[in-house]
Amino acid sequence: MSKLRILIVEDEPVIAENISMYLDNADFEISGIAYDSTEAREQLIHNTPDAAILDVNLGSEEDGIDIAQHINEKFQLPFLFLTSYSDKETLERAKKVKPNGYIVKPFNEKTLLASLEIAISNFAAEKNHSLPPLNPEKINRHLLSAISEREFELVKLLYEGITNTQIAEKLFISVNTVKTHLKSIYLKLDAASRYSAIMRLRELMLK
Repeated sequence: MSKLRILIVEDEPVIAENISMYLDNADFEISGIAYDSTEAREQLIHNTPDAAILDVNLGSEEDGIDIAQHINEKFQLPFLFLTSYSDKETLERAKKVKPNGYIVKPFNEKTLLASLEIAISNFAAEKNHSLPPLNPEKINRHLLSAISEREFELVKLLYEGITNTQIAEKLFISVNTVKTHLKSIYLKLDAASRYSAIMRLRELMLK
């Protein structure tokens, strides 16, 4: 569970599977697929992802924009819309929930992956800007097992919302080594995923 985990909220199974295939071929993994708003809410609570891709029209009582508002109120994670709707009314509603991206169908793999990567990175930069910078002494003060100097290098990159491959390239190590370090970091932070690790780091920096 060291890859960036993505929730797909899409009422068309074929499109959902295409998105899933694109992401599985890249440096992401699927946390779940929700075909309506009820499933989306359940996934967010019980299987919180690192980011979400939302269709606008879900054929249910709530649409993707309602789910986006719920994400803003209850979760601190990036999301982007992937929809066939680009009319003025929909765009005005969408702008109010401040998505990290808006892709109009039909779409291709490169557009989706690039938009998702930028959305996650920009969201992390904006959110982290309002918090104190990461400090290893302050973090370790609250942990039973201290994060090492090398692990802290990974923590800083993890905090920026970049992928395992990007971390490996920046630190000149293999992706498998990144995964090994991340497992140790998660254990020390008492976190089960990137999302919970980042939330834990933000919590520690505010103490």
